[in-house]
Amino acid sequence: MATTQIRIKDIALRAGVSVGTVDRVLHDRPNVSSAARKKVEAALAEMDYQPNVYASALAYNKDYTFYCIIPQHDSEAYWEEIEEGVKEATQLRRDFHVSLQLKYYERFNEESFVGVTNECLNSNPDGVIIVPAKLEPTTRFAEELHERNIPFILLDSYLPDLKPLAFFGQDSFQSGYFAARMMMLIASREKEIFLMKNLKNGHIGSKQQSNRETGFRHYMKDHYPHIKITEVNLPLDADRNDYARILEEFFTSHPQIHHGITFNSKAHLVGLFLLRTNRRNIQIMGYDMVPKNAECVRRGSISFLIAQHAFMQGHACVETLFKAIVLKQEVTPVNYMPIELLTKENIEFYRRTNVG
Repeated sequence: MATTQIRIKDIALRAGVSVGTVDRVLHDRPNVSSAARKKVEAALAEMDYQPNVYASALAYNKDYTFYCIIPQHDSEAYWEEIEEGVKEATQLRRDFHVSLQLKYYERFNEESFVGVTNECLNSNPDGVIIVPAKLEPTTRFAEELHERNIPFILLDSYLPDLKPLAFFGQDSFQSGYFAARMMMLIASREKEIFLMKNLKNGHIGSKQQSNRETGFRHYMKDHYPHIKITEVNLPLDADRNDYARILEEFFTSHPQIHHGITFNSKAHLVGLFLLRTNRRNIQIMGYDMVPKNAECVRRGSISFLIAQHAFMQGHACVETLFKAIVLKQEVTPVNYMPIELLTKENIEFYRRTNVG
């Protein structure tokens, strides 16, 4: 009998039980005797019954609330694309009564992260998407989620010891290794390159950025140990005038430097400065196809961008929670995003909202 023709009434007749008993077995509800359950399960196997999980989820008519906890950010940031992705995925699943709460914490501020995560716990959501903060408060939050049987997904930084339902992001070490190899296609004859960082109180923005730098330096040590890597810091709490002063002093005192890299989405801080000051013999490499970065690629002050499909990451996180929690399906635990290189020649063909 074809699956589409199988009705609960047909299953009940084959099993010799009531329609209500079949319904309770199909939805894993209580008040079914062991004998009756075995009869229904045998009938399902004999009839090769494959449930319509989407129809069952719609019929269940339950409300689901997901939380997405991410850092506060500028409008030109990678995180804005994450937001767009989670919002669109939630909108696509609105018929299943899925809603989303976006919450923001201040980076480098443990009290802010703890406050947002406590608010999340007090709301007792059905699933959570987390961009990890420092390890200790993130671990405490993860442990509490496990205690309450609330599935969670890690986004951007992979911490396997926390045992998330899933992870979405790049293999950050390999991404940095790849970045070094691509840079050396155009900078192999240089004696010195620069590494632009955004620090606050001496701390880098994320574990992912740190791992990218590790991968980059690993490649350089193995293949170009003679090339010096000089750091320049553009503090996170500085403004455009501060950046201009810092960069002017740096490039004036390092006339031999022509190439640099940053491991975040702020390559445009250097790229736009180079355009304003007409320094055409210097280029920087960075991450993420945010609009200001794309402008600098087109105008030649950013040599390469590594894209990591932020929109797709956000979209996939919500979809994975939906599959696991609403449809009760197995999901892939580790999901590495593509490492893609964007240049002036191909940047117009990159579609950040392509989810397949």
